[in-house]
Amino acid sequence: SMGRDHLIKGFSTVLAGGGIRGGVTYGATDDFGYNAVENVVHVRDLHATMLHSLGIDHNRFSVEYQGLDTKL
Repeated sequence: SMGRDHLIKGFSTVLAGGGIRGGVTYGATDDFGYNAVENVVHVRDLHATMLHSLGIDHNRFSVEYQGLDTKL
């Protein structure tokens, strides 16, 4: 759909508080900003980091389905 397929391989976010160090740039994108090219992080890992910073264990959001752990 419109808007859901852009910037899926290279994105920016700002985190503040929760023990996040200020002034840090992590990773890099290509010259166009389309693809992550350095220190690539999956959005699931970003979410896990944010939950950890809030004192929430991201594994609490895992459920077993057909013998596999599925993340919510």
